Amino acid sequence: MAEFNSWNMNEPIRPGRSSNLPSKRRNQRMGRIFLVTVLSLGSLVMIVPFLWMLITSFDWGARLNIPFPPRLFPRQFSMRTYEVAFLNIDMLKYIFNSIIVAAGVIIVSLLSALLSGYALSKIRFRGAGIVLVVALSTMMVPFEMTMIPQYLLFDKLRLLDSYWAFYLPALNYAFGTFLAKQFIDQLPNTLREAAIIDGAREGTVFWRVYFPLCTPIVATIIILQFLGVWNDLLWPLLVLSDAGKYTIQLGLAMFTYNQGLNRMPAIIMAATTVSLLPVLVLYLFLQRYIVESIALSGIKQ
Repeated sequence: MAEFNSWNMNEPIRPGRSSNLPSKRRNQRMGRIFLVTVLSLGSLVMIVPFLWMLITSFDWGARLNIPFPPRLFPRQFSMRTYEVAFLNIDMLKYIFNSIIVAAGVIIVSLLSALLSGYALSKIRFRGAGIVLVVALSTMMVPFEMTMIPQYLLFDKLRLLDSYWAFYLPALNYAFGTFLAKQFIDQLPNTLREAAIIDGAREGTVFWRVYFPLCTPIVATIIILQFLGVWNDLLWPLLVLSDAGKYTIQLGLAMFTYNQGLNRMPAIIMAATTVSLLPVLVLYLFLQRYIVESIALSGIKQ
């Protein structure tokens, strides 16, 4: 006991790690403040155009000239802008057409992406890496280079002015295949092995074992494809000639020009605001699955 006490008394006092804690906490706090500031500025840059559009859509005084700089509140608050938009543009019909097109594209691309992603991830076959590289290489070719060949192909197949011109190209969804493969790679191989030992076939393994676990990546693909189809203007402009089949973007573009509404910015803002509602609703319902897909990307077998 005496030796222990003498050792404690004679041992020099060395500075511990606790002295560095205040500086580390200060650095972490400053880094967090900097990060929040940058993200807030970025969010502000993204949000201001949407707020400007929303405020202008209720401003009857902006029906002829768009206000600049943007106003924080409408000068003449009115719902007449939306009334004029619905009277001149068949909004509900175009939204319904876009939903039909988006639903078909989502179903086709989901089946293609998930099945191919599962095969490349869990089924070991020769040349799987080459197949993935070839599929991803198609993403390097811009749509403008394949647009005319696709148009001529659908013309020969007599599929122009039909929604099949949207559904068939969705079979080649290389980015979805890549996303599905990367997600399924994180799921344990032992699930497939146990199912095969129990006598299940590959189709049963996929649909009953792995597919229920793919909800996050399914939600992610749904949102990406829905946004792509909903905002597409060029391809519908090429393949659709019947006004009754117009999608929302094509309908807005054609009818705002034909009806002279392109000179009335408040009416255009009102119609655009209505066209964004389905996208916002879908995102609000599926956003938690996107976060979950990111969180599950670190699962270890």
